[in-house]
Amino acid sequence: MPSSAEAFVDALLTQEALDQPSDKVKPEELVLELPKWFDEEKFNKGRRFYLDNCFAMSSSMLLGLVAVFSIPSILRILVGTRRSNSVYTAYRRYLSTLLHTISWFENELKPGSISWKSLYAVRSRHLRAGLASKIKGMGVVSQRDLALTQFGFIGFSMLKPDKFGIRQLHEDDWEAYNYTWKVLGYMIGIEDRYNIVRDTFDETVEVCKLLQERVYTPCLENVPEYFEHAARVMLEGLWTINPTIETDGLLYWCRVLADVPGYIYTEAERIEFQRKIKEKLKGKSLDTGVDSMEFMCKPAIDGLPTIPPRLLYYKDFNTIETSPYYKHLTFKAKYKMYMYNLYSTLYTSYLGRLYINLNFWFSVFLMRYFPYLAFFKFGIKNSLVNIFEEDPTDETKPVTNAEYLKNRKPEPWYSAALSLIW
Repeated sequence: MPSSAEAFVDALLTQEALDQPSDKVKPEELVLELPKWFDEEKFNKGRRFYLDNCFAMSSSMLLGLVAVFSIPSILRILVGTRRSNSVYTAYRRYLSTLLHTISWFENELKPGSISWKSLYAVRSRHLRAGLASKIKGMGVVSQRDLALTQFGFIGFSMLKPDKFGIRQLHEDDWEAYNYTWKVLGYMIGIEDRYNIVRDTFDETVEVCKLLQERVYTPCLENVPEYFEHAARVMLEGLWTINPTIETDGLLYWCRVLADVPGYIYTEAERIEFQRKIKEKLKGKSLDTGVDSMEFMCKPAIDGLPTIPPRLLYYKDFNTIETSPYYKHLTFKAKYKMYMYNLYSTLYTSYLGRLYINLNFWFSVFLMRYFPYLAFFKFGIKNSLVNIFEEDPTDETKPVTNAEYLKNRKPEPWYSAALSLIW
């Protein structure tokens, strides 16, 4: 008999959930209400847990957003809105997303508060985007899409908190954070039957684990068309507010977090993956390749392209440096990943967390009022983002995955040198 988490995920991945729109009312009829089970004290405790770990939580959300681009139904609508197909529009859209999310934790959730207005703005935009997509014949912003996007905000932090240096500082912090996201999911318009945040933290973790296995790992193994474009323009746009972002490094790290076969970073991961290859070979020669699909579930959603088998060889993983995907990263990408992991280790200490969080809040201040790098790239007026204004559109055509992956230019020596200081 399937567990309650398995039964929930089975229901979420049905056609019914994909056909169910995010809201059933007209935009002008949309009204926000707190859930009947709302507990303000518990909600605020979850807010505080985010604030205690704000840098790490926000980092996990950025990587989660990259993963969300691998969902075909979500990516199709994002591309169709034309609000994030260029570096500039992606900068505007995803800086707005970041500032919206931060506002939910900075402010109390009460009618008329900034967080309340933010949630209303986000929900109404989902509703309008869904109606526009339906008219274009591209589907709707569905309950399933919202739920899978919810994974992007909480999945990696709940499944692998040590990768980010997240620490529970008070009793039941994780339970409170779980509850806070259950409320936020409700306010965004996710019906209780599709809300991936369950009544307990343990059950939510189980749901996230199943979603990663059935959806995110296979989708990031075999990404839909325009994934590379959507992810890269977003990361390049957000570089102007966070110059520590390195696109190839973050795309690699996202796959490490999602357990995509062959993407490893630690020695423990390397040893474990070689063990898995040997297990799949069942006594065959170690020179025999193993199809990557042998290490994961068949994707539980449709819309992914058909690709030839990706063979993985035992000997290629004798060291991390010789592993086929890590070795093709530039020095800059490897260095940025190293620095991020160093920061994550420092973040587990009181002083490290205090220092990095203070830096994070200073960065948020700059994002809101003085994004100086964006000034140079987009102009002063275009760089300042008001989260309550609609994101701009443009006619930029997305570039295919193949175009990004062919003819990769070698890293210039000066880029590698500059990465040591910038």
